[in-house]
Amino acid sequence: MTDLAAALVHLSTDEFIAGVEAAASRFDAATYPQRELPADDWAVLTEAGVLLPALSAEYGGRDSHAEMCRVVEVLAEQNLAVAVYTGIVTGLALRPVVLWGEEAAKREVLPLFAGPLAPTAGFASTEPGCGSAMSGLTTTFEEVEGGYRIRGRKHWQALSATASWWVVVAKRESGGSHEYGWFVVERGEGFETSQRYEALGLKVIDYGVNEVDAFVPAHRRITVGAGKLSSMVDVYLSGRAMIGALACGFLRRIAREARAYADARRIGRAPLSAIGFVRYRLAAIDSAYTVCAALNHYVRTQLDLKSDLTPAFPAILAVKTVATELMVSSANHYQQLAGGEGYRHGSPSNIAAQAFLDSRVFTVFDGTNDLLSEQLARHCLDGSQNRSLSTFLAAWAPTAPAVSAHGLDLRFLDRELGQEHLVLVGRAIAYVFAVARVLRWAAETGADADRARTAVEFLKADIDRVRVEFGLLERLGGEA
Repeated sequence: MTDLAAALVHLSTDEFIAGVEAAASRFDAATYPQRELPADDWAVLTEAGVLLPALSAEYGGRDSHAEMCRVVEVLAEQNLAVAVYTGIVTGLALRPVVLWGEEAAKREVLPLFAGPLAPTAGFASTEPGCGSAMSGLTTTFEEVEGGYRIRGRKHWQALSATASWWVVVAKRESGGSHEYGWFVVERGEGFETSQRYEALGLKVIDYGVNEVDAFVPAHRRITVGAGKLSSMVDVYLSGRAMIGALACGFLRRIAREARAYADARRIGRAPLSAIGFVRYRLAAIDSAYTVCAALNHYVRTQLDLKSDLTPAFPAILAVKTVATELMVSSANHYQQLAGGEGYRHGSPSNIAAQAFLDSRVFTVFDGTNDLLSEQLARHCLDGSQNRSLSTFLAAWAPTAPAVSAHGLDLRFLDRELGQEHLVLVGRAIAYVFAVARVLRWAAETGADADRARTAVEFLKADIDRVRVEFGLLERLGGEA
């Protein structure tokens, strides 16, 4: 461990986060170039220790779930893409090695990421033609002398062309069924980029197609989940949970800057913020930030990224879907307030154009929100045990406080539900979960009661919109 890393390990949390904040200021989205992150700039972040909370003390880290969330939140307030970049390395790539890697693999790999010139790492699962159906993986592995041979093709991996280390998912036929394996692969062992993709936002992150033909020593196989596909669930849950922190930091800035822009922009003799509907848009952004602050509080205080997250499966689906919808809607409100200037790349008065481009992908990445909403609905239906869904939600711990405190009438969910209904059902459940989280956040933090009350009213309006969509779906179905 270097002297710098040793010094960072012994800082208090407040001192450590202050150092991350200082480093993050260099990446202000208003001025930082929209380009792939250069190695020298990554070094600025690693010198501040952004990877250390993900690493155990044994390998030079700070070993802190709460700090993993804080780092992402701080970075997202300055630059959403840089926060995602860091979260990918910590939450998706390093986390499986830390939790489930063999000791020999940990000793080989983890100390590299504790130093001030740490490399980058990525997680390679998605493939062309595979999408969210991970059972369709075509990348294979076979056991050979001394290790494993992995062959296949991956795409849409963040840091596709630049990451030095990869956690690669592959499968093989075993006893008439599929066995899934995870492997820690160094790029030079046979991980090559054959094509680069041009994404609309998050320009700091590179994406593309990767060809894999690698030999991996036996100690770098990660043994988790007995080779079952279900082992993938936990890894994706960590990335989805961290979106709570991303959204909180991102929306804190959007709320602050949207209000400042509306106060400074003059329409005749009055500021833009004096217009009634402008005030409504500002309230919507403020409430979105409040909800995501509550979701972030839940992730930071009730979960642990450094342990098995599968028990929190339904809650994390709700966190991801609500937070990402609010990121996009708030960025849209901000762009509407900024008008033509909000569509201008590099505008000196706002970051609305980039904020909208960067945020919009989150409803798609890590599982589309439609897919995750359906999964949440199915989870709750499976747990209802022949009770009506509204009765189940009134008793289920993640939603019961919201139902009782606000008398939420969810009986519109009590009907015969086809697949076409389940996305809407999941959305409604996620909003009810968010109401409960706002209530608990306000109670535990002493937050302003009016702020919490307004946020809950916006969430109740979201639930009502789902109710209306149910009716529309029924009418359209009847016409078809």
